[in-house]
Amino acid sequence: MHSQPRRSAFRKMLGTLIGFTGISQLARASESPALSAPEKVCRNIEKDQEIPLFSGSTTFGGLVFVAGKGAHFDGDIKAHTDHVLKELEKELVKAGTSMQHVLKVNVYLADLADYKQMNEVFRGRFGEKPPVRMDCIAYIPKS
Repeated sequence: MHSQPRRSAFRKMLGTLIGFTGISQLARASESPALSAPEKVCRNIEKDQEIPLFSGSTTFGGLVFVAGKGAHFDGDIKAHTDHVLKELEKELVKAGTSMQHVLKVNVYLADLADYKQMNEVFRGRFGEKPPVRMDCIAYIPKS
């Protein structure tokens, strides 16, 4: 008795996702069996002895994923923020992109009182269209 409304909701959601990803993309994928997955490229791999621990950045499918950066030296939040943003920019340049193309950044502060000073250094570093700074994913419902 309850399965019919759930199936209907699932079909609506699936329809929304198909509309979001694009039916033409799905059609092309099924028409071309020779299509292969994008190559995963890892850079600056940290090793413990000979065992890889993590990559400084990984590119996949036109996206670049950069490992978290930190400032492990004495100094104020402005010096730490500047250092982290410069390290992030280095990784992006190595991967063939720039700060202007960043979509999302996570910012972690040990003390929320540093928020204003961190923003002073952060402001403008990503160009006219800054990235989002929180975790939130949503879908766009059909009208």
